[in-house]
Amino acid sequence: MITGIAHTAVCVPDVDAAVEWYRSVLGLTVLSPPYLVEGDAIEHDMGELVPSPVAVKAAILGFPDGGDRVLEVIEYPRAPGRPPRPDASVTDHGFTHVGLVCDDIGETRAELEGKGVRFLTRGTAEIVGLRTTWFADPHGLVFILLEKREPEKPYFAQY
Repeated sequence: MITGIAHTAVCVPDVDAAVEWYRSVLGLTVLSPPYLVEGDAIEHDMGELVPSPVAVKAAILGFPDGGDRVLEVIEYPRAPGRPPRPDASVTDHGFTHVGLVCDDIGETRAELEGKGVRFLTRGTAEIVGLRTTWFADPHGLVFILLEKREPEKPYFAQY
């Protein structure tokens, strides 16, 4: 049976640039620097999903406390993808955003705005025991910042 969520993967046009942005702007830790996977093993794993010959450039980012909850940043050098639709919305079916927890949402938002991050909402909101605000990365991927009222509880058990 399934026992947990291992990672969330985001596909970007340039892994190296994305890793630098997530590291320098969001403060994520590079747990595994960019690496290229090609050959029989990845062909067997993804050959039915990605045009052959399969090549995946990936990196893993997260937090120093360890654990499987990480962000995997992926690029397909031999099969460049399409950018997000310009009219994409969080109401579209499929994956819509990545949630990031922070200690002080006002301070975190101000710091990110100072680094040029584009926020999608004005200020912050309070809902179900959480303070929230939304932003996009340079590739248009959507993130939500969450500040928990009760830090010792999981984000979904705040109300």
